[in-house]
Amino acid sequence: MQALIEMLAGLIALLAAVALSQFGVDMKAPQKPDREIQRVQDCGDTKPAATVHVTAPSSC
Repeated sequence: MQALIEMLAGLIALLAAVALSQFGVDMKAPQKPDREIQRVQDCGDTKPAATVHVTAPSSC
């Protein structure tokens, strides 16, 4: 009797998984990894290595 109940519960779970998969629901979706945190150094008050001067064309 216990085996019959377990078989029916498995069948119901299988049917539920099939019905949900029709709508794109994945029961075993992979976990998204945590964001990677990277530390950067603050440039501070140092001057840039190069300076670029741009002039707008006269048609502007």
